[in-house]
Amino acid sequence: MDTYILGTGLSHDGSTVLLKNGRIIVAIEKERLSRIKHDGGNDFDTVRYCLDFAGISASDLTLIVQASNFESNILPHQYAGRRYFDEHIEIPVITLSHHLAHAWSAIGMSPFKECNVIIIDGAGSPYHHCIDLKDTMVTPKTFGHDMYCEKDSFYYFDGKDLTPLFKDFSEVKLFQDNSSLKLPTNYHSIGGLYHAASQYCFGNLSDVGKLMGLAPYGVLNGKPPLFKLNNGTVEVIYKNVDLYFNKPSSGYDTFKNDFMHYADMARWVQDETEKAIIYLFQERSKLHPHTNFAYAGGVALNAVANYKLRSLGIVKNLYTQPAAGDNGIAIGCAYYGWHKILSQPKTSVPDHVFFGRNYPNDDVEKAILDAGLIRNTAFSIKQTPDFVALTAAELARGKVVGWFQGGAEFGPRALGHRSILADPRIKGIKNHINSKIKFREDFRPFAPSVRIDDVQKYFIHGWESPYMILIDEIKPEWKNQLEGIVHQDGTCRVQTVTSVFNPDFYKLIGHFEAQTGIGVLLNTSLNRKGMPIVETPAEALSLFLSGAIDVLVLNNFIICKHHDLLL
Repeated sequence: MDTYILGTGLSHDGSTVLLKNGRIIVAIEKERLSRIKHDGGNDFDTVRYCLDFAGISASDLTLIVQASNFESNILPHQYAGRRYFDEHIEIPVITLSHHLAHAWSAIGMSPFKECNVIIIDGAGSPYHHCIDLKDTMVTPKTFGHDMYCEKDSFYYFDGKDLTPLFKDFSEVKLFQDNSSLKLPTNYHSIGGLYHAASQYCFGNLSDVGKLMGLAPYGVLNGKPPLFKLNNGTVEVIYKNVDLYFNKPSSGYDTFKNDFMHYADMARWVQDETEKAIIYLFQERSKLHPHTNFAYAGGVALNAVANYKLRSLGIVKNLYTQPAAGDNGIAIGCAYYGWHKILSQPKTSVPDHVFFGRNYPNDDVEKAILDAGLIRNTAFSIKQTPDFVALTAAELARGKVVGWFQGGAEFGPRALGHRSILADPRIKGIKNHINSKIKFREDFRPFAPSVRIDDVQKYFIHGWESPYMILIDEIKPEWKNQLEGIVHQDGTCRVQTVTSVFNPDFYKLIGHFEAQTGIGVLLNTSLNRKGMPIVETPAEALSLFLSGAIDVLVLNNFIICKHHDLLL
């Protein structure tokens, strides 16, 4: 009999994962279904999606493991909408604390048989809810209420058991009343300050990725430290926060009118964040030296800091969970059930993160019909087994292509199943995609996708980076030729592609290289500003029709707008 374990996360960036006999067979983030960025709080639609994919009912599950939403005496039961399991069920339900779920997500996805595990984020579970405490750990000194929450945690995984070695907590409260930074999060967490700086620069807490992209445009200007690094812990120095964070943005107009101020602030916060992360890795390595580190929590998505950890030799072997934020918590829940509760050994790891369901050609044909494209002379539609080679030809002609294949990527990055692709040599291609397709800020960069065979040809370090979660430096001879994927400081957030990881995408890059001599494609997510990555063919078509994407490839269907009737 098959063993099914359902893992589900109920904070922001909610998601659900289904294991069958220890392997992920399907996973989905709530935002992909609700179409609301960073959605969470309940799991009704995501659980139904996973069960429908597997063709099973809740009664077929062996175990349900959840990471509950933020709960305390102050914020009780913060669920947004009904749960799938509201009614009584006989399946055992286990609840994990936040960092423990993060840790098991890193372990389950990593290639390591044994490793250190480090979790760094904005705020985890309240102290009283943590189920991974040891008597030897320091208890927060004062409890005015129970909202002292995890901010970083450190573990050792020996191949079977996960042992907590160090956990640091901070009080959760609004930032100081006279400060420009106001955010109900951990008072002294790295992730909390980074989110608050995003709010300061953009007027939006959810724009932390933008902050990393903005930083290279700024200069440091000799600003003082933002973090006190002492005795293995990190604390925010609020007197320096209050001194400099004195012109909070009220939106995009404010940001544009004082661009260099916000760029300088982003550079300062990024630089200080890198120092704090490096400090924690160094201090935790002293506690328990090991060559392997598995890394998760929202801070782990900072690709520039990950680059520093690698390039400075702080960590020899670093595995960053590709869905390191709260969307990855459901993965950890599921693996905890398999390894810890059912005592099953770690035997294999996923070789990709394309965990969404496939959409057959019947769905594509219906979407095309519903969009009114049949016999519409403004479009050409061709279904062909040669769609990869023909798509490469369109890219070589300078066309921007929407690329929709197989199941969607799990995590924040488009990795060649839900992507917008272009030739990175085209002058002005970055501005064109930002302004006419993504409808977002002009400073934001795009990533290069390159076959693993060629990565050392174009990039200085040439690291393997399948999940676009690590930056590299462009080699000087390619900087001007490939300006579409080079950031302000000469870095690129590289995705390396193998034939096993994504065979069609690997072939596409190869065909493009055969026609152009360049083995690199500009790759960004198939969405626009404020929109989750598309999940369905209908959503992809809607995006195609609402912007300047020239060609849309849905499975083996190639759809071209009226100025591209060459197929």
